[in-house]
Amino acid sequence: QVQPVESGGGLVQPGGSLRLSCVGSISLFSITSMSWYRQAPGKQRELVASINSGGITNYADSVKGRFTISRDNAKNTVYLQMNTLKPEDTAVYYCYGSRGFSSWGQGTQVTVSS
Repeated sequence: QVQPVESGGGLVQPGGSLRLSCVGSISLFSITSMSWYRQAPGKQRELVASINSGGITNYADSVKGRFTISRDNAKNTVYLQMNTLKPEDTAVYYCYGSRGFSSWGQGTQVTVSS
């Protein structure tokens, strides 16, 4: 199976920041659109942010202005910089691509709590 590998989650206080990383060991990573998703307990997985091969980004309304997605094609890595975190951002965060992967990764837990 070809899975992304997410890291960087943790426990942070409201208003804090975290940077998530996702490594995708696939061929032609540079032409693959990459996205971050999250799933909170009892809720469906939702799309958080996407970045295409040209660097164009899109965000869910709930994270606009607080989260930034970026990519480093030389490292086959996509990042999610999360600022001004809120308790409602608590979830397991996953990344996935438009091609090349055969299954989801384990995700990384983000908990925002005082």
